[in-house]
Amino acid sequence: MSTTALTRGPVQAAERSPAPDLARGFMLLLIAIANTPYYLWGSETNPWVSHPVDGSALDEVADFLIIVFVDMRTYPMFAFLFGYGMMQLYNRQVSSGTSEAAARKLLQKRNWLLLGFGFVHAALLWMGDVLGAYGLAGLLMVWLFFEVKDRTLLVWTWVFGGLLAIGTVFAVVGSYFTAQIPADDPIARSILADTTGPSTESMASTSYLASIFERLGFWVFGTVGQGLFFLVVPMMLLLAFWAGRRRILENPGEHLPLLRRVAAVGIAIGWLGPLPAALDHVGVLAVPDHAAWVFLPVQIFTGFFGGLGYVALFGLIGHRVALRRSGAPSNNLFTTDGPFAGAVQAVGKRSLTSYLLQSVLCAPVLAAWGFGLGRHLSSWSMLLFAVGVWALTVVFAVWQERTGRRGPAEVALRRLVYGRPAQRPAPVQPAA
Repeated sequence: MSTTALTRGPVQAAERSPAPDLARGFMLLLIAIANTPYYLWGSETNPWVSHPVDGSALDEVADFLIIVFVDMRTYPMFAFLFGYGMMQLYNRQVSSGTSEAAARKLLQKRNWLLLGFGFVHAALLWMGDVLGAYGLAGLLMVWLFFEVKDRTLLVWTWVFGGLLAIGTVFAVVGSYFTAQIPADDPIARSILADTTGPSTESMASTSYLASIFERLGFWVFGTVGQGLFFLVVPMMLLLAFWAGRRRILENPGEHLPLLRRVAAVGIAIGWLGPLPAALDHVGVLAVPDHAAWVFLPVQIFTGFFGGLGYVALFGLIGHRVALRRSGAPSNNLFTTDGPFAGAVQAVGKRSLTSYLLQSVLCAPVLAAWGFGLGRHLSSWSMLLFAVGVWALTVVFAVWQERTGRRGPAEVALRRLVYGRPAQRPAPVQPAA
């Protein structure tokens, strides 16, 4: 058989498991909440946590909650689900008779396309696009690690995690000594130089053409940094490959002890890690501004655990939803399989469309080159705006679900990956 021949097309609706779609759907709410503060271009921003430095008590509450529960937790969670989806695609292809080489080639083609989608997304609307980072990391991880043994996947996850942990420890120690430097010292002033938030240029630009180059400049840095150098995305992909081989999210009932431990430990670390940054931002702690850079590496490191904990939590919720659907008795808290769970899953099935739709709903309304509403909002009102944007994507996804439509971005990606579906021959009419 040819190594490039595919024996099946994309996943069908009946093959989908509830846990990944629930996680993707709810994750998109967290992504909207995490991204929209960058549109507050009219406010002075804390460069280390990317939230306005001044605001009302409501603004401080909103900032505190977002820093602790959302910031740097969404993209690791999305990275895991992205890697898990790659393994699902690969398993479906191979189990249907596609050669392993052809299935891997399909994955790489999809990763190249996501990198291209990310470039266009950044050029047109959103500098913080993550599709490019996932596409770039996916290309490298599939090339290097997709065929290795399970033990190798875990060993390299530990290696990357160790490097990230060492870097975080050095950052904490370095920031301690940095904090001893007087604020008016030239070294302290040099640390604070050019540390305006990344939103200020592309969001505050009144020229759409100029904003394109500003967004792409930031996107290149973010794609390489998030996708490779921060190490979180590669670690998540390796763990997702390992978990996907065991079908942990498709069959969460067989892995409940593991999911419970990961959820408890991961979420605990993920919430405790950013507490100092959140307390400093609202004025409870008094970390010198030139030493507050430590919060970024700490957020990145603990965000890995937080994102993994969120994935495990949604695995548990997906298990309860599946039990409810099967009619099995369950006395757990997470037994909802009603309209809300269905709506969130509808968004998850169209996660690429919903993600891009957020930028369509945000950028022209909030950026200075558009209507410029971001200048007039604050942290708490932007939080409400983010929830409203997600709610609109839910309405759109539910409408598509009820009318039997796929998301337009998913349709475009599938067409590019698989080509046009083969036309079925017309049935032969019996002779009269």
